Amino acid sequence: MRAVHSGLPLLCLLSAGVDAAVKPVAVNGPSLTLLFQNSLNHTENALSPGGFIVISDVTGHSATVACQSLSETPAVARSLSATASQDLVDLLRFQGGTSQRFWIGDESNNSKALGFCQTVQVTNNGLRFAAAPCSSHLPAVCSQSAPFSNASTRDTSAQFQIAVNSRGKRFTGWELYYRDFASFRFLGIPYANPPKRFEHSTLYSGTQREFDSTRPGAHCVQAGDSNVSEDCLFLNIFTPFLPGTDGRSVKRKPVMFWIHGGAFTGGTGSDATFDGGSLASRGDVVLVTINYRLSTLGFLALDDGVVNGNYGLADQIIALKWVQQHIADFGGDPGQVTIFGQSAGAASVRALLGSPKAKGLFHAAIPMSNLAGANYATTYSKYFTIEEEAATVARPIISEIGCANDDPAAVRACLLAAPATQLVSLPDVARFIVVDGTFITSDGLQLSGKAPGVSKVPTMWGWMAFDGAPFIGFPKDGQTLTQALTSLFVTNETVAEEIAQSSSLFPIPSTTNHTLDIFNVTSRITTDLEFRCLDQATVFAAVRNDVFKSVHMYQFDRSYQTPGFSPNPPTCEAPITTSHPFGDPSLPYLQCHSGELYYVFGTLGQFPLPFRDNDDLGFNQFILDSWASFARTFDPNPSESFLQARGFDGTLLRVRQQRSKWQKVTKTNLNGSQILRRLNLQTGASSFLEKAQCEFLGFPLDFYL
Repeated sequence: MRAVHSGLPLLCLLSAGVDAAVKPVAVNGPSLTLLFQNSLNHTENALSPGGFIVISDVTGHSATVACQSLSETPAVARSLSATASQDLVDLLRFQGGTSQRFWIGDESNNSKALGFCQTVQVTNNGLRFAAAPCSSHLPAVCSQSAPFSNASTRDTSAQFQIAVNSRGKRFTGWELYYRDFASFRFLGIPYANPPKRFEHSTLYSGTQREFDSTRPGAHCVQAGDSNVSEDCLFLNIFTPFLPGTDGRSVKRKPVMFWIHGGAFTGGTGSDATFDGGSLASRGDVVLVTINYRLSTLGFLALDDGVVNGNYGLADQIIALKWVQQHIADFGGDPGQVTIFGQSAGAASVRALLGSPKAKGLFHAAIPMSNLAGANYATTYSKYFTIEEEAATVARPIISEIGCANDDPAAVRACLLAAPATQLVSLPDVARFIVVDGTFITSDGLQLSGKAPGVSKVPTMWGWMAFDGAPFIGFPKDGQTLTQALTSLFVTNETVAEEIAQSSSLFPIPSTTNHTLDIFNVTSRITTDLEFRCLDQATVFAAVRNDVFKSVHMYQFDRSYQTPGFSPNPPTCEAPITTSHPFGDPSLPYLQCHSGELYYVFGTLGQFPLPFRDNDDLGFNQFILDSWASFARTFDPNPSESFLQARGFDGTLLRVRQQRSKWQKVTKTNLNGSQILRRLNLQTGASSFLEKAQCEFLGFPLDFYL
């Protein structure tokens, strides 16, 4: 059946054993809220789930039918009393405070004969059950029987599917398990028309009326991936709230818009690392993850006046425009969108901050591990002209694919005819943002405070303590520091020797493993050169020149490395010991690039990646709560009232135990000792790091001034 909800809000507990032939529910009437006390302990959550669906504004007469339309049943006093834990009280208080009553089921049905229906209310002393006139309009509480999901277990049954109408286009299903226990899930939604090669994308305008969004769309073409297509401009949505179509005004959730990394040559928004169920349910936000064109198909620019590059970046802007038009239908607030991304995703965020075409499409930004400075990192923050890009990579690509010709039109025709997978698998590929005069109008983010195209929004900048470690090779046995620097990333031996002799700035540790000691130093220098120095210089200039509304800054001193990206193993993993078979994070190890992702998305326990110690879970909760807090309030300090209402006691205790709050970087504290948040079990703060080292390497704090 398709549900048409009317009347009061309804509280229902989801029930199992429903006929599998049931049709997807159409959101046509009151809104739906999925409440789940997500501890991020996914093993525990799967064994004893405790979520509800709240249907807003239905009558007591229609509460049961409304729950049944979701293949669920109304909660009853007996079951609620038996499970009336503090979690339940916290959930209902969060939904409606202590004044809100909710419809529940009446096991006796005696009251209905008299025109009264059963309700539950949260009080300061727990739950209070009472009857109310059935003609009243209240929320209703329903059961939530959709199973908890992980990377290998998904339930795509029709009874857990829901349809949403958005500008006349109906989206059905969920990411192989559309409504799971944590969120409503819409995957593989086309946000752009199938793009033409080497042309900028356009907003989706197709006439297709139904979309099966129970599974992600194809990945954008990239080397080493078989699930690819040039028709790849899809996005995924994870939301705890679906507004109804009854015309009632409802408060929508902040939106987090994720841009994946992958060197602009690989990756997908559907990577399980970025699964949005936990961020949506625990963070009380709507998460959007996107695909965008990659490699030569996304970033090739020719000096022919036609192929001008930045196609992947333009795709991101089109996705942001789609969000502005449609996200309200999925419970998101188009007036409160935070863009965030890591690595090449952070470079995208930085580029969008300076793009006149992106201005007004987002309202806050979090670049995580943005690359800038020397060596490999240079072009992620300092952009080529089209002529420079053509000379550096386009001409080699044209030669390698066999398209060399003096006629630009013939070159274009040849490139258009070339197999897509071959174009992204050549020895040379395009991965550079360029100054095209339209999407990017300067050779980098302008930090003078006078550039009209820069978005003046709250920002949060940060990196990993050893972000650069995966980008260099491991030294050979017996190498000196000078030899390691020369062979790894400093081509000038004189410069390498000068750095090596700066023992006061870059001291070599003294352990029994000399090669590892050398690697510790080269990793530190690489992190300074490619991440820390110029990200700090960005913050310094932005604050001095009032570029953004606000600035926060952090460094991760704890990490959990992704198995899919862990060069130089096991240096980025916590050492394995007898007492800690999965690694002991209290022992020395390098906190490397991508080591924060599981924590930010709360996906650590969804993989066969166990918590390593008793602190991984609590740290995971704290980091997700901090990122979601920034999206909700533009302040990464989680509000104590929010944490109390949700019953997030672990983070609440951690917040209360902190010596100080996470401070904004301002003109008055710019030289202070508490401006950079050090994220570890004992969260602390410091001044700018490695100032002397950065100045020695040629990237001082005032680099952008």
